[in-house]
Amino acid sequence: MDASSYLASWRDLYRDDLAGDIIPFWLEHGLDRVNGGVYTCLDRDGTVIDTTKSVWFQGRFGFVMPYAFNNVEKRGEWLEAARSAIEFSDAHCYDSRGRMYFETKADGTPLRMRRYVFSECFACMAKAEFALATGESRYAEEALALFKRIRGFMADGARFMPPKYEPALETRGHSLTMMLINVALCVKKVSSDPALDEQIEASFRELSGYFVHPEFKALLETVGPNGEFIDTIAGRTINPGHCIETAWFLLDAAASLGRDDIRDAALQILDWSWEWGWDREYGGLASFKDCRNLPPQCYEQDMKFWWPHCEAIIAALYAYKVTRDEKYLRMHRLVSDWTYSHFPDREYGEWYGYLHRDGSVAQRAKGNIFKGPFHIPRMMVKSFTLCNEILAG
Repeated sequence: MDASSYLASWRDLYRDDLAGDIIPFWLEHGLDRVNGGVYTCLDRDGTVIDTTKSVWFQGRFGFVMPYAFNNVEKRGEWLEAARSAIEFSDAHCYDSRGRMYFETKADGTPLRMRRYVFSECFACMAKAEFALATGESRYAEEALALFKRIRGFMADGARFMPPKYEPALETRGHSLTMMLINVALCVKKVSSDPALDEQIEASFRELSGYFVHPEFKALLETVGPNGEFIDTIAGRTINPGHCIETAWFLLDAAASLGRDDIRDAALQILDWSWEWGWDREYGGLASFKDCRNLPPQCYEQDMKFWWPHCEAIIAALYAYKVTRDEKYLRMHRLVSDWTYSHFPDREYGEWYGYLHRDGSVAQRAKGNIFKGPFHIPRMMVKSFTLCNEILAG
């Protein structure tokens, strides 16, 4: 494989798909030009099928549009779309404590609050990236303040984030631990506050000390409060997509902090998670595995979702960048070829999100409360950037 021509070809495809397909689809069909913000519940052709607004997608969209502006092409309409989502969130999506809702009506009337703080995390990232794009310092200040508020919510979990289980079962979850690495790295673009590096270090210690279980060659989703293995269906769950996403977050952290130990841990997690996730019969990445190879409980365990494939594309490129090991180029080719032959909708644009194990379409919608303009455009922006960095040597 000629690495230079291979990477240049993919770089150009990421840029062209982002600017010519993915972003235009959401600007045309998702942007709410009456109330502000973005709708994500769209049918295959972009028709809005539910006006309920996903709050974490206001942040996700508010992040990914300036992210594209900062790294691919400086289009003013992208920033204005981001501003709409950020302003909608600021106007409607916080309660009196500073917690964010998970769903609202089209006009911003609150509908649902959830226990976790992912809406806050994405709103924080949006403000930081928007500040970087516009130079508007107040958004950088608000991003840091929200980051610290998130940490406060976590520290006072009994009041703000009630436990998922009764006291008989104490657990620790992987998702927020890994997410905070990404949030802190985003805010670090516009702030040098020491709390950001403190969080990255704390999350890395938790991941490596609690969630990584070498006896299974796996990173587990749920463990005991001190990393204890919980021999239940939930405790045995591996989510290959989350683990692969964690790997490239850690590679980002290693680059930011100059830490070889974080880089090495990231590569180990990627290698293990790829082995668990890749479907050798049909191709693509499975959604869930059991670390003892027992039957997973999740009904979608063998389905192929859009987002793990996006994370694997990024992670493979990142791993190749830091190692120049051709096995990661082969990984990138394998997941990219499968992804691009199954997910994109060549007739109406954008990507399907949910496929059966064999790659056939399970349902046609382009978006819902959980799928929207985030994983795909983020992958294209990050991969475009990685390809350029690798080609530049």
